Amino acid sequence: MSEVSVKETGSDAVALVEEDTHSSLSLLSITDGKNDRDIPAVKFIEDIGAFAESFSPPASPELMIGAFSDMFSKYKAYETSLGQKRANYKEKIPEIEKSLALVTFLKQKKDNEENIVTRYNLADTIYSKAEVDCKSGIVNLWLGANVMLEYTHEEAIELLSSKEAIAKREFEEVTEDLAFTRNQIITSEVNISRIYNWDVRMKREKLGKEAAAGIVKK
Repeated sequence: MSEVSVKETGSDAVALVEEDTHSSLSLLSITDGKNDRDIPAVKFIEDIGAFAESFSPPASPELMIGAFSDMFSKYKAYETSLGQKRANYKEKIPEIEKSLALVTFLKQKKDNEENIVTRYNLADTIYSKAEVDCKSGIVNLWLGANVMLEYTHEEAIELLSSKEAIAKREFEEVTEDLAFTRNQIITSEVNISRIYNWDVRMKREKLGKEAAAGIVKK
């Protein structure tokens, strides 16, 4: 890159920083409300020219593209976070369901005054039979962080049922938020593309007018 090009690039960057400092363009300008979990909805820009002129001073294409690109990056980061949460719930919910089904089964055996015979792991590929006395009506549940607590069958069923309901509700919310966030990503990309194409078109029209004016002068 020549020295002149470097100087021009540096001047453009400085001008853009100054414009960003003095422009009234803000987060509220490019968003339109929120969803139920306060994720902002990005605005679709129908008339780019009118949108640019709505600011004081009028926003340049570079500034508008920068604003929507920043939102795009934030949405992509949030999409990754939501995707991880959704995957965790998909693993967690079946585990809760299995635990709840097992405790319910143990309670039924206790109510019928029956014991159960099961197999437990002694070592890799080695199992042994054991008879479980269900009369006590007690189970131990892992709560996480290496914590295990003792519960009666009724307490365990109530706890697991509550955890199951909460996990399923949060899974649905995360799934909705993920779909919503992906829609915002698409809208941001469309806005960036449309602003770029609008800028190219405006520059071509300007060059065409300048060329026509030159011909008339001649």
